[in-house]
Amino acid sequence: MNRKPYQASLTHNDRHTELSIIIPAYNEEAAIGGLLPYLLRHTSAEIIVADGGSTDATRSIAADFGVRVVRCERKGRAPQMNEAAAVATGNALYFLHADTFPPGNFAELIGQALQQGSGSGCFRLQFDERHWFLRANAWFTRFDSDAIRFGDQSLFVKRDLFTQAGGFDERMLLLEDQEIVGRLRQLAPFVVLPHAVITSARKYKQHGIYRLQAGYFLIYTLYRLGISQQRLMQVYKWLLS
Repeated sequence: MNRKPYQASLTHNDRHTELSIIIPAYNEEAAIGGLLPYLLRHTSAEIIVADGGSTDATRSIAADFGVRVVRCERKGRAPQMNEAAAVATGNALYFLHADTFPPGNFAELIGQALQQGSGSGCFRLQFDERHWFLRANAWFTRFDSDAIRFGDQSLFVKRDLFTQAGGFDERMLLLEDQEIVGRLRQLAPFVVLPHAVITSARKYKQHGIYRLQAGYFLIYTLYRLGISQQRLMQVYKWLLS
């Protein structure tokens, strides 16, 4: 396809926000082939796939769409996203999971939010599965509480604020998306936009909706109690076994 990536210029009140989209990925060939053409249809923003050493076709699929691929030295969402952020050219960063689709006008919405005074923010959540329990979970994401913040909601942030906060904590094996929000909101206003991203319920379908959600609640509770990241990862792997 060899489509050349361009930099989005989002205009609001005669000011501009240059946006870089960062997608951490590891063996995401099944998802990224759908996400990238969607993004390219809806924005001209710089798109960076931060690959953590995929053994499938993730990198080649991304290259075929003409987006930038960063082969990260370390596997893990936190280091992958930090490495991609370091080479991104935008003055605003948008961290997006490979199986999550933002609203079609997401670039405009992000630009407006940042130019109206927010330093960072996210969207509400919606699953691609209409099970009542998942719909109930998604409904709660409209509230501005870190306890119900999900990485799948995506995260946008001014680049200088991201730098000031020190980026993602690379010691975090889990909950890195949630942890950084607490630091960002201490530096500038954080906003939950009244629009939803649509994320895949594939893990819920594979491992059981109630079992997986109970497991996520357990992991968050253990995290708040100060349990080590290594132990949290052991619990997470048990959930997915």
